[in-house]
Amino acid sequence: MIAPGSKGWIAKYLQLIESGELSIDLKKPTDLTRAEFNHYTLSLTGIIFGYPSKLLFGKEWDTSKWTHDEQLTVLLFESLLFTHYNIQGKAKLDSTEFLNDLNVFYKKHRVQSLSSVLTFFLKESASERIERILEKRTDVPKNLTSTKSWMSYFNNSFIYLDVILFEDFLRNKKVQTLDYQKLALLALGIITISANSDGQIQEHEKNLFTTFLLSADLDSDEKELAKLRFKQGISLNELSSDMVDSWNFKRYLLDLSVLTMHMNQSSSESDHETLLALKEWMHSSERDLDEAIYCTDQFLLENNQRVSYLNDTNSMELMLDSVSKRWIKILGRNKDKLAQEIKQSKELVFLIRKSASEELSKEEKEKVKTQFMDIVKSMPALAIFLLPGGALLLLIVLKIIPNLVPSAFKDNELEE
Repeated sequence: MIAPGSKGWIAKYLQLIESGELSIDLKKPTDLTRAEFNHYTLSLTGIIFGYPSKLLFGKEWDTSKWTHDEQLTVLLFESLLFTHYNIQGKAKLDSTEFLNDLNVFYKKHRVQSLSSVLTFFLKESASERIERILEKRTDVPKNLTSTKSWMSYFNNSFIYLDVILFEDFLRNKKVQTLDYQKLALLALGIITISANSDGQIQEHEKNLFTTFLLSADLDSDEKELAKLRFKQGISLNELSSDMVDSWNFKRYLLDLSVLTMHMNQSSSESDHETLLALKEWMHSSERDLDEAIYCTDQFLLENNQRVSYLNDTNSMELMLDSVSKRWIKILGRNKDKLAQEIKQSKELVFLIRKSASEELSKEEKEKVKTQFMDIVKSMPALAIFLLPGGALLLLIVLKIIPNLVPSAFKDNELEE
């Protein structure tokens, strides 16, 4: 266990890894690239949307006495650590190399918040310098806490950009090819387009945009440009796609777009068209979009009562119904293969049909989950369900499958 509010917590964290008390080894599904595995794993923690819903490696630690700032700081550290370890692909973490790379990265990081922090003349270790940097990166901006009370829980909603830039830094032999200011401004543009997709901007969409805008470490001129775009509207044709070469950043833009549209538990046809247009604009795949929807829905389902900009949404039941409708379409695209695979498991068919009329027992639910996971292993398009946290799918599957069996699977004549 560590004490993130005290000096030396990073050295203690790395010592726990070295002694074997803390494991950072996560098994990568064979169907995923390292970039995909990195993004999907981190999406389960909440850091993609700037909220520390759970730690990545210290899952069993009692963090109830940690401040929100401390939780996000440790989660940012874990995310940067995992990114380094995952990309390097070594059998064992090289702590010295990791800290040195991180120090060089932040020395080159063009954000205003680090201007008074990156003093390399202090007598401190590499890990202590990183502690100061991460604490500053997750600080609540002074103008943020005084704007609206519901924002007071937020630190840096754009903190995931640090992870994207660090990944780019490592992949390009420690040369920074992406620019924080440009990425943040482009991301705000995508949020703006997504908020305007149905022709009207809801209050929660304004709140989301304001939260990300205030947490963005942008120059004043760039912030004014972002606010003007949100007020007047903008199209994809007015944005430059030249900088969207990073797969990780493309997925991040899809995540932000889906989050903006799905916060009100309903998706219009215009929302879907906007997502498809964004996918084509970035030359992303249909699988990328489906998985962005799944990851974002999972975040919404788990955190809609805790995250500040989600607090004005409706009940969990409405959200679950909306999620189910979206996943009926996604699973429906794979209905033929799903039907064939399910047909071979008579017990699964029985349990699915039983779930349509009555509640399954704990043991029965576990059987459904296990057998369903075995089935999607043969379907790369649904590889996202095999990742840690995929068990949440059970909440959705038990609502979706009973509807799919008599309709989408009807022609396949599943056995009783």
